Amino acid sequence: MSKIKLSAIIFSIIGILLVTQGVHFYDSAWSFPGNLLPDNFKADYPISSIPFMVVALLGTGIYMTFKLGFPQLRRVLHGIRVTRGDYDHVEDEGDLNHFKALSTALAATVGIGNIAGVAIAIYYGGPGALFWMWITAFFGTALKYAECTLALEYRETDSLGNTAGGPMYTIENGLGPKWRWLAATFACFTIICSFFTGNAIQSNTLTQQLYAQIETITGSDNAIMATSSITLLGSESNISLMHVIIGLSCAAIVGAVILGGIKRIGNVTSYLVPIMATIYVFCALFIIISNYEHVSESFNTIFTMAFNPPSIKEPAIGVAAGAFIAFLNTMMMGVKRGLFSSESGQGSAAIAHSTAKTPYAVREGVVALLEPYIDTIIICTLTGLVIMVTNSWHLTEFYSQRIDPSITDLKAGVLLTSHAFDLGIPYGAEIVTMAVVLFALSTAISWSFYGERATEYLFGTGAISIYRYCYVFMVFVGSMLTLEQVWIFGDAALAFMTFPNLLAIILLSNKLKDLSSDYFEKY
Repeated sequence: MSKIKLSAIIFSIIGILLVTQGVHFYDSAWSFPGNLLPDNFKADYPISSIPFMVVALLGTGIYMTFKLGFPQLRRVLHGIRVTRGDYDHVEDEGDLNHFKALSTALAATVGIGNIAGVAIAIYYGGPGALFWMWITAFFGTALKYAECTLALEYRETDSLGNTAGGPMYTIENGLGPKWRWLAATFACFTIICSFFTGNAIQSNTLTQQLYAQIETITGSDNAIMATSSITLLGSESNISLMHVIIGLSCAAIVGAVILGGIKRIGNVTSYLVPIMATIYVFCALFIIISNYEHVSESFNTIFTMAFNPPSIKEPAIGVAAGAFIAFLNTMMMGVKRGLFSSESGQGSAAIAHSTAKTPYAVREGVVALLEPYIDTIIICTLTGLVIMVTNSWHLTEFYSQRIDPSITDLKAGVLLTSHAFDLGIPYGAEIVTMAVVLFALSTAISWSFYGERATEYLFGTGAISIYRYCYVFMVFVGSMLTLEQVWIFGDAALAFMTFPNLLAIILLSNKLKDLSSDYFEKY
């Protein structure tokens, strides 16, 4: 069966399920199979509530870590040398050098997940969620190395002379034509994920943060700032003329870059990523160092609540069951936000890395394994510590429900991070706003390329221009939707595109081990 027919069938099934079951059907990917079990069974056997998604991600990461001999520890220095250009050759096949390929991938991963995602994890899961973000990143590093190495090994050259790679090519070329249905499934969810995870979530967070910042200056009782309630996709959104202006501006900027193709994307992100990361990291470090007396206490709270978070008192369930459910909630929030932040195992970054100029697949794999360290271990940790050392985490639902019910002035998402920075340094909220703008735009720009590659795989190069215009339109639409809408469907699409990638990594693990052994015998 052709890929066009396969994609038509897959998109039809996705659409029918969305219309008949609603968006929460897809969100259940993060609770399956526990969502199918009766409450009394889960109360008696709390371990049954552990989602298969968590087992699959961490299990595959642990498996690849041991099978490949801990590449996230042994290959880091080699990855740094490759990234700085020690092995670059102009004549190598590919579109981008190692640094630009890493910058493009980082631009997609270093984004709202590092600002709002960490805050959301702490808001719902408590400080202990940060620990589970670290665990997800550590074992996810082996997944990032695996998926990006395989993407280079099985990439192709398209009709325009550009490299085309990613899990869809890995699955079809590595596992054979009989697995084309799985490759098409991955590509379909990649397109959906690009519209939500890489697009709508970014523009939505950017719009909300800019609107809040402008509101502090102008107020909301004027024609431009006054909001009206509008129903979009079944939820009430409060939209003002300023929301529309910001959304249109974001769409125009993203469109101006992505219509120039991967080389323009690579040029833009190679400048944006270092600048935005340096500013954000410097400010976060300044706040943490200024509150150094709280750092030790913060780490102690993180480790303690990772395994023993306070539970909500519910007489209907036993103490042991309540404690396990609290632990599971903390772990789940950490794993979900850790995956969203680093994209390890998701397969998206492999699409960007497949464009690297190199004759050796492993050489780009070691570059890719640096991403979770930069993205989650460093930047997400800094965000979490700023929230902790300024005691801003006291304004979370977790703290209010489980520790001090008198706290009612809660702050979620990017507003929590903004509040923490504002307490830490002068103009902290403005700095977070600037970071949100740079992070969100760079992520949206890079994610467009992921969707393009999936579109080309399914429908050919002629469909790319149509995809780009749809993508730019979704930048605007995303800025109008509610926070819950974009995060729920973004998380769901992320989960569904992860499963085919994990399966391909496992089935090709022997090939991957041989590639690694052959390469490191030479280097």
